[in-house]
Amino acid sequence: MTPQELHQDAIVIDGLIIANWSRAIFEDMRKGGLTAANCTCSVWENARGTLDNIARWKQFFRDNADLITPVHTTADILRAKQEGRTGIILGWQNLSGIEDQIPFLKVFKDLGVGVMQMAYNTQNLVGTGCYESKDGGLSDFGREVVAEMNAVGILCDLSHVGSKTSEDVILESKKPVAYTHCLPSGLKEHPRNKSDAELRFIAERGGFIGVTMFTPFLAKGIESTVDDYVEAMDYIINIAGEDSVGVGTDFTQGYDQPFFEWLTHDKGYLRRLTRFGKIKNPTGFETIGEFPSLTAAMLRAGWSETKVRKVIGGNWMRVLKDVWGA
Repeated sequence: MTPQELHQDAIVIDGLIIANWSRAIFEDMRKGGLTAANCTCSVWENARGTLDNIARWKQFFRDNADLITPVHTTADILRAKQEGRTGIILGWQNLSGIEDQIPFLKVFKDLGVGVMQMAYNTQNLVGTGCYESKDGGLSDFGREVVAEMNAVGILCDLSHVGSKTSEDVILESKKPVAYTHCLPSGLKEHPRNKSDAELRFIAERGGFIGVTMFTPFLAKGIESTVDDYVEAMDYIINIAGEDSVGVGTDFTQGYDQPFFEWLTHDKGYLRRLTRFGKIKNPTGFETIGEFPSLTAAMLRAGWSETKVRKVIGGNWMRVLKDVWGA
């Protein structure tokens, strides 16, 4: 089977995309053979702002029904594959969208939100982000949030979450949790990257690791290639095992500098948290439409067809089914 044939046959899932959503992006998803993706619809927004974003997604589904379809279950992902469309999992990168209302979790779950990150870079009512100087861990309110997310079937994401809060969530959750998009600090020291110990800790407790190709966090920065991205995946696989790892690109396709300014300031407008510098995706994998080149790079690295199928999407299917139910 050629790399292109394998890519076309496999379930291909991206654990995190935060693109500037448009029909052009959805067309690129189809070009890339993307079966499904966790698509960010809330970062700093409150409940009303998040509802506005979800309403926009409902319009996207109506206007682009030939290209995308909403995902509530893993059966919806299989249906998307059969129909040649991309399944859209709505996801959050912060829990500011529930404000202080735990019942809102079920409301947003019913609207199609299947993944929520506990905190985005800084402190919220639930816990601490990775750019805070002190990590106070999961709050008691946060423990109730985790229990409700488990009950309604929402995946707890820890990608931008502080180390202590992440550890608390991993231990508190009765369902698998995930770093949907991260890289190892063993290859590059960065507040957003995870240590070998953190990667091992989540994997040993049934958690999951999606690997990002965001070049500011890769060892070679903007000089990175798709092969460097696969090398980072292998680094994590050597720690966590090939059954616990998937793709979480963090594609920001279509956005300009003001968007990154919004992302990198606390609450979108307060203190600066970090500077990314020039942002360029890895050579050979610069757009969503180039997803087949990732499969080719995996094979080029000596991966077996079985390993490719697991990491490119099969592992995501398993963990999402564990969290969401049948």
